[in-house]
Amino acid sequence: MSIEGLDRLADQLEELETSIRAACFKAVKESAEAVVDDVKAKVRVDSHNLQRSVKARYRNNEVMAEVGWWDADDQYAIYQEFGTKKMPANPSLGPALEQERNKIGDRIQKEVRKVLPS
Repeated sequence: MSIEGLDRLADQLEELETSIRAACFKAVKESAEAVVDDVKAKVRVDSHNLQRSVKARYRNNEVMAEVGWWDADDQYAIYQEFGTKKMPANPSLGPALEQERNKIGDRIQKEVRKVLPS
């Protein structure tokens, strides 16, 4: 018994996997950028440093993003987020992440549907 077209099917599945992965990454990137924008809008503004330096980082070949402050000069962001004995907390990153957590599933679904064959 032989089945014709298995090689072609394997190629098509590999292409589909690549396009689904790209669609997921696009959705993750949109979510990360939304978090960055929300943090910029809500972070306490003194020198504008935290506002300017919040960024999203992406890892090659992974559908993943990290949002935060990465410069050594921004270490005080944690004090803004959680407060200290002398300063009340002014969270911006946590609430932005929580808000986006409710949206990312829909973003991924929307992008994946765009690449699936009809």
